[in-house]
Amino acid sequence: MGALDSLAAYFEIDERDTDLETETIAGLTTFLAMSYIIVVNPAILSEAITLEGYSSGEVQQMITVATILASAVAIFVMAFWANRPFGLAPGMGLNAFFAYTVVLGLGVPWQVALAAVFVEGVIFIALTAIGARRYIIELFPEPVKFAVGAGIGVYLLFLGLQEMQLVVDDSATLVGLGNVATSAVAALSVVGLAVMLILHARGTRGAIVIGIVATAVAGWVLTALGVVSPGTLTPPGSYEQVTSEGVVSLIANVQYDFTPLVAGFVDGLGMITDDPLVFVLVVFTFFFVDFFDTAGTLIGVSQIGGFLDENGDLPEVEKPLMADAIGTTVGAMIGTSTVTTFIESSTGVEEGGRTGFTALVVGLLFVLSLLIVPLISAIPQYASYLALVVVGIIMLQGVTDIEWQDPAWAIAAGLTITVMPMTASISNGLAAGIMSYPLVKGAMGEADDVPVGQWALALAFIVYFVVYFAVDAGMVSF
Repeated sequence: MGALDSLAAYFEIDERDTDLETETIAGLTTFLAMSYIIVVNPAILSEAITLEGYSSGEVQQMITVATILASAVAIFVMAFWANRPFGLAPGMGLNAFFAYTVVLGLGVPWQVALAAVFVEGVIFIALTAIGARRYIIELFPEPVKFAVGAGIGVYLLFLGLQEMQLVVDDSATLVGLGNVATSAVAALSVVGLAVMLILHARGTRGAIVIGIVATAVAGWVLTALGVVSPGTLTPPGSYEQVTSEGVVSLIANVQYDFTPLVAGFVDGLGMITDDPLVFVLVVFTFFFVDFFDTAGTLIGVSQIGGFLDENGDLPEVEKPLMADAIGTTVGAMIGTSTVTTFIESSTGVEEGGRTGFTALVVGLLFVLSLLIVPLISAIPQYASYLALVVVGIIMLQGVTDIEWQDPAWAIAAGLTITVMPMTASISNGLAAGIMSYPLVKGAMGEADDVPVGQWALALAFIVYFVVYFAVDAGMVSF
């Protein structure tokens, strides 16, 4: 048996009705869709993390290395232990909460914030090992489970259209339609999206990858030809850097030594007792958001992949949950915020990814990106977000699994689907559905049909929002 045959057997390629070529394309698709995190996460965290003797650029490069390594560790656990096609990385939203609310807002030292993320990860490992996380996720009301996929679909659409500048700020209505005639990003994005949708409709393998790469290349070519100014269709500062320093020089000068971040984490462990109450509140907030974001993502992406059983549960869900737990713990130790499963994994699942081999490809590409960080940062975010629009449309099919004639189902599912994109939070959408379901069932005279665990979940969300709003409003400080 050859190496490829051994890989196929290990990842159960035949049993899951796929092949290595499809899985490879799916992995590449997921990586391209989520590779922006390699640039964005360090940019956000470097606002809060400072190191004496190092420039902000050097600190940002350290965090870049930490981001890549933490993602790779989590993804390899997902590939080899869970055998699921999901990508993981430091989560958006959680990194902003880490930087702007916890460190810059509350005044918690970044070292202590890393310690809080570490403690969260350790708790996740313990709860996953004993099956507690699986038990809680399986408590979710059925209408919420079946609505998550469509909710994430609308959320992806909203995110993608914003990045394409087709949905823009409006002082009167909050959002409005972008002007394709005056926005080069919007114009190129529409063309790129049209190409991607046409290829997808024709069943072209790798349609999403082709669309992302073609759009990114077109942006760079139009910039090089002088049609648009640098920074319009290319990431800010990237064109100037490439033309002045050259790609080889940029790659050679990357700061790979991230040990100062590790030292900061160790220092943070010793500072926990300075204000234990605030530390506990921060850990609780990180824990709660990550728990439900990950749960929602796993359920939603699994729905379009056909991985869920008849009750809307993901079999052996504790295995992919362990991947984000280990990734979060390792990530905190080397200098980055909470690691979670990415909704962009849906792009690879749509391309046919069904096994951990897809995740393995994603992880290997993350590792390889250590060598070409400047090239990864050259991919415009609007190009990768085209994939979110395509997949978002596809994920809307989940609404057909909802029993809309049942008021409890309609209200819980409707709130889950709408609150998620409107608040830019998967966990908020889950909260709306989970809290409304027992209340509506009670109003219908069917309170006895609601398990005690679902009432407890609703109460837990109320406690969470009280803590979150207190922390976010700065009512506590370090």
